[in-house]
Amino acid sequence: MSDSQLWDDVDAYFTALLSPEDEALRAALRDSDAEGLPHINVAPNQGKLLHLLAQIQGARAILEIGTLGGYSTIWLARALPADGRLVTLEYDAHHADVARRNLAHAGVDRIAEVRVGPALETLPKLADENPPPFDLVFIDADKVNNPHYVEWALKLTRAGSLIILDNVVRGGSVTDPTSTDPSVRGTRAALELIAAHPRLQGTAIQTVGSKGYDGFALARVVA
Repeated sequence: MSDSQLWDDVDAYFTALLSPEDEALRAALRDSDAEGLPHINVAPNQGKLLHLLAQIQGARAILEIGTLGGYSTIWLARALPADGRLVTLEYDAHHADVARRNLAHAGVDRIAEVRVGPALETLPKLADENPPPFDLVFIDADKVNNPHYVEWALKLTRAGSLIILDNVVRGGSVTDPTSTDPSVRGTRAALELIAAHPRLQGTAIQTVGSKGYDGFALARVVA
């Protein structure tokens, strides 16, 4: 058995036992696939991890940068109280339309709001609204802008908030300081920002599973 098959089998076992998908989550993936969205959504057990982290945070307000078809958004929104708020930012208008349908089907559209446009344009507009600080920020968008997204997350959070940065391993290329890949360079810059910033404490974890070899970073806002 290959390593990738073994990873898939373990993920399938964990998912079936600990994070089974319901009809709305399965429908979100089917609809995203039917609409031609790329297969880059989080895995079910990763979605459950996001859900649990939001619950552990006692989150009442969540910011997501990178919506895709709304699969991770559903997991996050379900961790919020009835009067909670989730703002998710999506570059692609078609992806946003698919996500809105999926959020409505899951019954979280009253909590989760999809905003369309480049995040570096929608984030300043969001900040201008002076919203209450977000308790959790999940960053899963274009990797070249990761350091900018972390900086914006800091502006929109408070001491005790949690920032999650997805896809940080880049197939192992994150270790290469000479890489010319914009996604690798952006990810390295974000990790270096987390390491050096006086308001952040962070770590990063490698993962294997149905999404291949990858990983994520966690950063807690400490001041």
